[in-house]
Amino acid sequence: MGITNKQPRDVAERIALRRTARTGNETADFWRRESFCMPREQARVKAREWFDRYPKAAYMTEIEFWRELSDGQIEFVMRRLPTAD
Repeated sequence: MGITNKQPRDVAERIALRRTARTGNETADFWRRESFCMPREQARVKAREWFDRYPKAAYMTEIEFWRELSDGQIEFVMRRLPTAD
């Protein structure tokens, strides 16, 4: 039996497929999301806090969406896995 190198994304996709099979609902997902809207510098600080608190390697933390509003504020959504299991 060969050794397989599983990436966190592979594990997450497998979990999502199991959840879909169990619930029958493709829109059900397991990500924790939080939305923010703040000035650019504060947005950078907030994103860095998330990456420090929930390291990407363990929680697959990422900025899922962002945009600059007409008033110069940054609207963004951070997402992560709920645990590092």
